[in-house]
Amino acid sequence: MAAQYDVIVIGLGAMGTATCHHLARKGARVLGLEQFGIPHANGSSTGFSRMIRMSYHEHVNYVALLRSAFALWRDLERESGQKILHVTGGLYMGAPENAALRGAMRAAREFGLPHELLDAAALAKRFPQFHLPRHYRGMLEANAGFILPELSIASHAILSLRAGADLRGHEKVRSWSSAKTGVRVTTDLGTYQAAQLVLCGGAWTDALVRDLGIPLRVTRQVLAWVWPKKPALFELGRLPVWQIYRADGSAHYGFPMMPDNPGFKLAHHKPGLETTADTVPRQTLPGDEATIRPILAKMIPAADGRLLALRTCLYTNSPDGHFIVDRHPHRPRVWLACGFSGHGFKFAPVIGQALADLATSGSTSHPIDFLGLARFAKS
Repeated sequence: MAAQYDVIVIGLGAMGTATCHHLARKGARVLGLEQFGIPHANGSSTGFSRMIRMSYHEHVNYVALLRSAFALWRDLERESGQKILHVTGGLYMGAPENAALRGAMRAAREFGLPHELLDAAALAKRFPQFHLPRHYRGMLEANAGFILPELSIASHAILSLRAGADLRGHEKVRSWSSAKTGVRVTTDLGTYQAAQLVLCGGAWTDALVRDLGIPLRVTRQVLAWVWPKKPALFELGRLPVWQIYRADGSAHYGFPMMPDNPGFKLAHHKPGLETTADTVPRQTLPGDEATIRPILAKMIPAADGRLLALRTCLYTNSPDGHFIVDRHPHRPRVWLACGFSGHGFKFAPVIGQALADLATSGSTSHPIDFLGLARFAKS
């Protein structure tokens, strides 16, 4: 007889472990399945740091979700005893007409977020790490910072296990099915049944959900670490998280240096090489270093030192760049979260809480309707 649970969660990255945590807190019998280790470096939730900021202008409900996410990250720190969220401030820079910079400024004003506007002279004085064109402007968001992704996933997983969840690494799902009475999941090691299924497959979503009807584009993203020529300028406590917005709609971004991983981390927020989760080149490719070296030479010369590391992660891009969090369109006992498009990690605890609500009661108080599948039917 197949093992019986209230909810099965497939995929134990950022969203999946957060979902298991909130389900277990509700007293649900939870099974979490992960094809790799918990945590692992094969998906989207790797690289030692992920930015968190609130100045979202793309939709009003992102800010509401982020307010909840900040509170839940602090709850996770208290429950786990770990330092997971580092508030450093967030410095956003670009040409005055840049849409992303203008949007961040607008969001800060509209939502009452503590911030400062900086002209070129103020930028140069306050942040000598950056050598920017004279017409550039900046905004410093006081409460932005970064999260430690591997530690946060581990903390969600540990708390889930302590609350009674059954989490299993290195157990690949081979198939799943749903019926009026429940769901059934078959893995390499067994078959399991539950009332509800939550799919948090990240870049493997297309393999898990073949009838979604929404194209998800997986891209290979390069993360880089260099040793600055003037390391003291880039230490935690002196440097905020930062973004330099580019005219093509992309952004270079980075983090202060941390003691758990050597070097100054930066990357280019722009969809990279299109690939699949199982065929992505993990090795260094020609051109990887070129994603960051020109911005160092031109705008951050004090950091333009020798290369220490190049790593890859994956974006799973939705057609409009917004997340997808909803019930499966054809299977009422199945819920999914996917298409986080390179900016979802900061939302993990609130998305996990929303999914736990949906899987246990069919609704949530979190404002996620704008992330539903219905928006694609209207387009």
